[in-house]
Amino acid sequence: MTALSQDTRSYERDEITVADSSALSRTIAGTAIGNFTEWYDFGVYSYIVPILSTVFFPDSGIADIATFAGLAISFLVRPIGGIFWGILGDRIGRKGVLAFTVLMMAVGTFALGVLPGYAAIGVAAPILLFAARAVQGFSTGGEYVGAMTFLVEHSPDRRRGHLTSFLPVGTLSGYVLGSLLVIGLQWGLTHDQMVAWGWRIPFLLAAPLGIAGLYLRMRLEETPAYEAQDEEERELGGRALLEETVYKQWRPLLICAGLVLSFNVTNYMLTGYMPTYFSEKLKLGENTGLVIITVIMVLLGISVTFLGRLSDRIGRKPLMYTGSILLVVAALPAFWLILQGGAAAVFFGSVIVGAMLVCFMSTEPSVLPTLFPTHVRYGATSIGYNISVSLFGGTTPLITAALVDGTGDLMMPAYVLAVAGVIGLVAVWFTPEPAGEPLKGSGPTVASEAEARALAAE
Repeated sequence: MTALSQDTRSYERDEITVADSSALSRTIAGTAIGNFTEWYDFGVYSYIVPILSTVFFPDSGIADIATFAGLAISFLVRPIGGIFWGILGDRIGRKGVLAFTVLMMAVGTFALGVLPGYAAIGVAAPILLFAARAVQGFSTGGEYVGAMTFLVEHSPDRRRGHLTSFLPVGTLSGYVLGSLLVIGLQWGLTHDQMVAWGWRIPFLLAAPLGIAGLYLRMRLEETPAYEAQDEEERELGGRALLEETVYKQWRPLLICAGLVLSFNVTNYMLTGYMPTYFSEKLKLGENTGLVIITVIMVLLGISVTFLGRLSDRIGRKPLMYTGSILLVVAALPAFWLILQGGAAAVFFGSVIVGAMLVCFMSTEPSVLPTLFPTHVRYGATSIGYNISVSLFGGTTPLITAALVDGTGDLMMPAYVLAVAGVIGLVAVWFTPEPAGEPLKGSGPTVASEAEARALAAE
């Protein structure tokens, strides 16, 4: 194993899995496409909150908060989707579930683009908006965790950090594409044109994304870890399933929820709330804030795989500790700098928040599924991940907007980030270091037959 590995067991050759190197690139593309689709939708929705407020909540004093509630609804239903898809993925396999979730996500996003506005059908318009967001959230509940689980179970132990860090590349690419489309539309169209029909275009483009995602995922192969299970483990039901997935996993579930909280509060603060914060509170030009966040997303996309590779060498926990410490000590200075005003100050303050985020983004995909054994990995990770995202991550824009509006304190986002950092420090402390270790319930996974023979001979 690696210098980080604490595994001292001896293994027979048939206990060691050799990863299919020819299929890894296909596996990475097939899993990342779902993250791309999810975050394309999220980026578009977040960037056009002021437009959606006008279309669906006209003449309302809380229009922005109501529109953020539409974003929050998709996260509130995520635990339901996570439990459903996660348990189904542990019973019938990861591949089939992932094929369905990416298609359902695209349908939910496309539906937003064809909804009539408040002027056409009155109060039914925001109700339908919330319904479409609920469909998107239900499918997303099984998406990111499924992609993490699938890629973790395909990756060699020594390269798991690097390979799974390509999932955030899909995330960031989707967000950047969504933001560039919105920026282009707002530059090319008048405000009235955007309100009338321009806002629909990015959502309608989700249809071809869903078709492409379905095609890529139908070409994937089921994971070796899932196929190696005993049939009895796949057929658990009722009380036995609940006991195996929740009762016996309470400690890693709490760790998972704490790690996800620190990651996603930072994530949705930067990507979900700050574009509106810049335009509504700091009075930056509408596109200026969007360009700043987009540039930061590009920088994160460039750096995230390098940090993923670094985590294979030094471990995941040092990077997660770095992100948590930055949240505690640097959130206030970052927002002090942002509040000085001007594009340069806002950019450099936001870069500090981006540095906090990339420490989690590059490591957590390779950490969270490793907390659980194979027969409950998808379901348990989905429960811990989605409950935490729903309660703390996806609601961050809504809660932060309400706190800022209620108190008038523009430093409120920094206080929220600092609290998330403290929780992150506690969660990382209790997290076992997974770098270089076999997955729970499985033997080692290596990159070549020669490595397998060498390991068996040790």
